[in-house]
Amino acid sequence: MRIHFFTGFPGFIASELIKELLRQEEVVKIYLLVQEEQVLLAKSKIKSIMKEVQIYVPFELIEGDISKPNLNIKQSIVHRLNTEHLTVWHLAAIYDLAVKAEIAWKVNVDGTKNVNEFIQNHPSIERYLYFSTAYVAGKREGVLLETELIRPIAFKNHYEETKFEAELLVESLKAHIPLTVIRPGIVRGHSVTGETIKFDGPYFFMNMIDRLKWLPLIPYVGKTEACINVVPIDYIINATVYLSKIHEALGKTIHLTDPAPHLIEDVYRAMVFELTGKKPKGRVPRILAEKGLSSTKLQQKLGVEVETIDYLTWNATFDTTIAQQLLAPSGIECADFIQSIPTMTAFYNKNKGNPEFHIKIN
Repeated sequence: MRIHFFTGFPGFIASELIKELLRQEEVVKIYLLVQEEQVLLAKSKIKSIMKEVQIYVPFELIEGDISKPNLNIKQSIVHRLNTEHLTVWHLAAIYDLAVKAEIAWKVNVDGTKNVNEFIQNHPSIERYLYFSTAYVAGKREGVLLETELIRPIAFKNHYEETKFEAELLVESLKAHIPLTVIRPGIVRGHSVTGETIKFDGPYFFMNMIDRLKWLPLIPYVGKTEACINVVPIDYIINATVYLSKIHEALGKTIHLTDPAPHLIEDVYRAMVFELTGKKPKGRVPRILAEKGLSSTKLQQKLGVEVETIDYLTWNATFDTTIAQQLLAPSGIECADFIQSIPTMTAFYNKNKGNPEFHIKIN
C-alpha cells in the first residue's frame, strides 16, 4: 500500500501510470501537483480515470509550480505532506524538440532542482522515480549504455540539453535517496489499441505522408542506415510500474527503449504503405528537406517540426542490458514497432481531423 505524489499530471504518461497503479496495487492516496491554470482539466481527468478503472481512492490536487522555489506549495500543505511516506513520480517537463532555451532550462532544469530539494527536505521518501530520456546522449553515437551519463560534444536541441542537465542533478542524489531513473525512447501510442493523446515524434512522419498522399509518388527523405527507437506507451507503463516496486531497481538508470529497433527507412516504408497503399519511390536530398522545412509555413502545412530531421541520420544504439535483466521475471516486453503500425495508423486516421491531437508548430 503506497501514497503517491505526481508531477506532470494531467499529462499522458502520468495519467496512464496512475491507471495502472490503481489496477495493480492498493493505493492509499494520490497527490497531484498541478498548475493553477490546469486545475479544471485535472479534475476532469481524475473523474475519467475513476470511471475507467472503477477503483475509487482519494485524490488531492495541490496547486503549485515546479519552476518556483518550494514548488510554490503552501507551507501548511508541505507540513502535512511531511507526515506521509511518499512515492514521488517526477514527470513534469517540456518535451517539445523545438522548445526555446529559456523555457527548457526553467522547467526541465530549475524544475527538477526544485523537486529534488522537496525530496531532500522530506523525512520519508519511499521511492523517487524520475523520468529522463534516452536522448540525454545528445550527438554521441555508437552503443549507449544505461550506466553512462557522459556530456556529449553537442546536443541536437535544447530539450536534450536540459534533460541531460536535469539528470545530472538527479544522479547526484543516488547515494542517499531511494531513486530510479527511467530513460524512455520516443513514446508512441498503445501497441494494441493505437491510443495516444498527441501526434508528435513518429506521428510527424505520418502527418507528412498523409498530407502528401495526393502526389503520384512519395519519396524517401535523404538516405540513412540509422534506426529509430520508438516504444509503445503500454510498455513504458507496465515496465515502470513493475520497476517502481522492486528493490533491484533502486539506484539504477534504465533504458526503456526498443531492444530490437527498426531501420528508419523500413519504418517509413511501412507507414507510407499503410497510409497510402503504395511504397515510397525516389528521394529528396536531406539538405533540400532541411532548407524547405526552415519555413515555418511549410512545417505547419506538412505537420512536421524541422528538428525531426536531426534524428534521421543519428547512428546510435541504446543498450538495454539492465532493463532486460530487471524485467525478465515479469515477462514484460516491448512490442514490435512495424507489426503495430496498422493499429497506430487506424487510430491516427480516426483522429487526424481533431486539432487537439496535433502539436502547434510556431
